[in-house]
Amino acid sequence: MQPHQLDTDRAVILFDGVCNFCNKWVNLVIRHDPHGEFHFASLQSETGQSLLSANGLQSADLDSIVLIDKDGCFTHSTAVLRICRKLDGWWKFLYFFIIVPRPLRNIVYRWVAKHRYQFFGKQDSCMIPTKEIRSRFLDLSP
Repeated sequence: MQPHQLDTDRAVILFDGVCNFCNKWVNLVIRHDPHGEFHFASLQSETGQSLLSANGLQSADLDSIVLIDKDGCFTHSTAVLRICRKLDGWWKFLYFFIIVPRPLRNIVYRWVAKHRYQFFGKQDSCMIPTKEIRSRFLDLSP
């Protein structure tokens, strides 16, 4: 997919804001992103919808975390692995799994995504970030 020009040099992660598993993932990324490279928006937000549309994606078809960075727009397992590559600690070594053919990686990804609410639960509304990380969420002012 063609990259969408962002107003920042930082990458944007779009996530399901009502999914407990997705919210835990965002919190993990924040903890292991020492340079604050990633910004966030929920798929349900206006910003999320706008970025999806600009990259030819529709939220109705999406059960994925989306990564938009200077190299393009990435979904499913590729997005997760590209995010892991930028994190500190052992997380970066998960990028090794990029050598597994995408269709095989995405079988596992889609199975987890399909069952995420069943396994981890769902919230009635999107997460509200703390004051310390508020500036990293595109739909919120610091």
